[in-house]
Amino acid sequence: MFKLSLISLATSVSIVHAEFLHLSRSTQTLFTTYPNIDACVGLPVQHSCENTTVLTNSCCNVVQGGLVLQTQYWDTYTGLESQGQLLPQGSWGIHGLWPDNCDGSYDQYCDLSRQYDPAPSPSTLPNGTVVPPYQGPSVRTFIQDFGRYDLLKYMDTYWVNQGAPNEDFWAHEFSKHATCTSTFDVACYEPGYQEHKEVVNFYETVTKVFQMYPTYNILAAAGIVPSNTTTYTLSQITNALYSQTGAVPYLGCVGSSGTILDEVWYFHHVLGTEQYGHFKTLNSTTPSSCAETGIWYYERTPTSERVVSY
Repeated sequence: MFKLSLISLATSVSIVHAEFLHLSRSTQTLFTTYPNIDACVGLPVQHSCENTTVLTNSCCNVVQGGLVLQTQYWDTYTGLESQGQLLPQGSWGIHGLWPDNCDGSYDQYCDLSRQYDPAPSPSTLPNGTVVPPYQGPSVRTFIQDFGRYDLLKYMDTYWVNQGAPNEDFWAHEFSKHATCTSTFDVACYEPGYQEHKEVVNFYETVTKVFQMYPTYNILAAAGIVPSNTTTYTLSQITNALYSQTGAVPYLGCVGSSGTILDEVWYFHHVLGTEQYGHFKTLNSTTPSSCAETGIWYYERTPTSERVVSY
């Protein structure tokens, strides 16, 4: 009887504790993460890389990094399945949101004061600048500090790393790419900037743009599904995606003969800010690395996936 009472008491305490944590999160203050675009009202509205006049406010238009790529991975395993790091079933994964220059070149790690990547790649920039590994609190804590547990859950579901914790991947993408996008400059969040505000806002933007391109569903609706027995042609995959996006994406393949599909990039010019502006789809400026025929779109390891909700 005494043991049963202790067990009941322990169970009650656990339930109350869980409910308290849920209540704490649900009632936690959600700090705003949007930039200040008040100065943008009334300015000429033009797509990045298409402006006919000089853009005077880099917080209102994507001046640096105006050729914007939404990039996705098709991984078949994570290497950290035992730790619960699993891929989203029925969906490709987020790679990032990349700011190429209008001529197709690109910059990287543009602001080392906002370098949160624990394993920079490259570790030395073309001009010889060394990118020091970050050793501070994880970017996961930045998201938590803003009360964005909903965003964190989505990122853990769809933005999954391979061979290392998810947050390392997220930190890499911000540090290498977002610091080279003008509308994520700290100055765009003044007055009232709160540290790491632009980091969380970048992650919000990445997940929003990712949702524009349900690659798995588009391909599946065209009869192109992961298979370990059937191969596809480059034109089959390209035409399926073109039919729903109106533009030819970049398709990336690995393997000695370029026959293992593992990546897709969607190209854009952006009208307004990258955070809230209009994304205009464009044909890829980069030739595909895939073979013309015999492309494998491999099935994932069953134990590497988990059922997800949309």
